[in-house]
Amino acid sequence: MKKYLYETHLHTYPVSRCARAGVRESLEFYKSAGYAGVFLTNHFLDGNINIERNLPYEERLRFYFSDYLEAVKIGEELGISVFLGVEMSDWGTDFLIYGLPMEWFFDHPEIEGMDRVEQLKLLAAEGALIIHAHPFRSYDCMKLFPRFVHGVETYNAGRNDFENAMAEQYAENYNLPKFAGTDNHRAGVQTLFGGMSAESPVENEQDFVTRFKKSELEIFKLKF
Repeated sequence: MKKYLYETHLHTYPVSRCARAGVRESLEFYKSAGYAGVFLTNHFLDGNINIERNLPYEERLRFYFSDYLEAVKIGEELGISVFLGVEMSDWGTDFLIYGLPMEWFFDHPEIEGMDRVEQLKLLAAEGALIIHAHPFRSYDCMKLFPRFVHGVETYNAGRNDFENAMAEQYAENYNLPKFAGTDNHRAGVQTLFGGMSAESPVENEQDFVTRFKKSELEIFKLKF
């Protein structure tokens, strides 16, 4: 049976300061690699975003979504689906957010000043899928939020085997669903990939959220 492959963790330049590939280069690579779609998960306003933090909220948000809007147009041109995701950060602890539209973020500027747990509660109450990204990435401090996420990124193609094994143990100990993504910052320069596959095309972000919660998606790993 054919599997439809989806990249779930992708960064692009210029929005993500740490990315080394732009939108078109990234989408052209994934299209050539046979993917059905990608989720653009650039670093949000609380992370490694490539804009001054003292600018007004709406101005920063417009910049944040600029890569996504460009990706939607290029995706239509190339014939690859583009979906919105967000990577939020808490001093090295990162969360992948799926299922909320752009407008939601414009309507909720209060999320910037919220306590992290309260923020995660609000996101979940509004229908978001929350995945703890690379929870054991080497950093000065590691924080776990097992009661406030829906799943764990147990395979991140950018992390080492030990860190991914620890993430597996974390998910299993707390009975949290497992998730995978590449954390790609370099388009086709990347050699290891991970993501989620489906037996039929994902229609939109909410369809993806629903399928994940019903255990209808599968982890895949690739090497090019």
